[in-house]
Amino acid sequence: MKVAFYTLGCKVNLYETEVMMSKFKEKGYSLVEFKEYADIYVINSCTVTNNADIKTRKTINHIKNNYPNSTLALVGCYSQVNKEINIDGIDIIIGTSNKSKIVELVEDYIKNKKQIYKIEDIYKCNFENMSIDNFNTKTRAFVKIQDGCNNYCSYCIIPYARGNIRSKDMDDIINEVTKLVHNGYKEIVLTGIHTGHYGKEKGINDLSDVLINLSKIDNLKRIRLSSIEITEIDDKFLKCLKDIDIIAEHLHIPIQSGCNKTLKDMLRKYDVNYFKNKIDVIRQIRPDISITTDVIVGFPNETDEDFNETVSTIRDINFSKLHVFPYSKRNGTKAALMQNQIDSITKRKRSKILIDLSNELENNYKNKFINKKAIIIPETYKDGYLIGHSSNYLLIKEKGNIEEINKLKEIMLLNINNIL
Repeated sequence: MKVAFYTLGCKVNLYETEVMMSKFKEKGYSLVEFKEYADIYVINSCTVTNNADIKTRKTINHIKNNYPNSTLALVGCYSQVNKEINIDGIDIIIGTSNKSKIVELVEDYIKNKKQIYKIEDIYKCNFENMSIDNFNTKTRAFVKIQDGCNNYCSYCIIPYARGNIRSKDMDDIINEVTKLVHNGYKEIVLTGIHTGHYGKEKGINDLSDVLINLSKIDNLKRIRLSSIEITEIDDKFLKCLKDIDIIAEHLHIPIQSGCNKTLKDMLRKYDVNYFKNKIDVIRQIRPDISITTDVIVGFPNETDEDFNETVSTIRDINFSKLHVFPYSKRNGTKAALMQNQIDSITKRKRSKILIDLSNELENNYKNKFINKKAIIIPETYKDGYLIGHSSNYLLIKEKGNIEEINKLKEIMLLNINNIL
């Protein structure tokens, strides 16, 4: 039988989709592209924004309308949070737990033809242990080490979709990464809903311990973090950044706003000065590190003056790239009840300003590396060029041979056109 997947959202979802795909392959199912006909369609959903909800619903309706005789499974954050979802035509509905049981749930439905609705109390769930030994790319693999979030920022629905923090056992992480490296993967991306909170609920190991242990694995060339909060960058982590050279020259650290008033309304756990000072310390250790960030515009009560303060802060910090998100009202969060919700036109205008600023900052950062050497791990080959990422996450193309894919390659960046 043929099975197809559609994945929305974050790197955790991508990892969990890989796990589900591997479960189907182990049972002899054939994987096909989502645009093709399949006997089974699995939608791994996201609900972080209104747009994510819209995409999820459109995808559900597309399958229901075009492939009514196929089995449709909806999994993930959208189904976990949206209890009032129209379940007509959806054969299997599960939330953010039980993804590792997807095959048995599908087979149970096919056998009995009875709709399965399995939404667990996410606050009572343990870490759902998953493991992979291959990934859809041949050079970089994601490994989920943590789930859940206890921060409850006023705008964020994710704690309600993912529950409290819980972590993968250290031995399981080491074994999974060791297998991936043995299978040829040079770079491992550590991911989680709140990766920097790894182990906090157990009080035994933390993220730095993960980095220290993984750095001892032979032939692992690069460890990358999907994201980390500024408040999680403690002295122990900074020492890892100094001592472990295979930690990538790239940190994604969400700031969300550069205005203290807005940060307070967001229930973030830092102010602008704290953020700036910690970035200064990071750059003393890694002067050329790429620091990217997330920014929310149009948060309730954000005035023009507040927004301009954010723009000024971003320029002062000099990020290498911004991920810009117009504020999305999520029912059930504290921000959804706030007065002075910002209109969509204002949010679009502010987003445009920050996107233009991001392009400027990104170009400035790229230009720093012209006439300098870089090491890439080639991922693809096209028209005589190898394409791969450097440690600081620049996507670089360089003339080469297909045989060089997944082999570390040192190059001289002679032209901005080499950086995609």
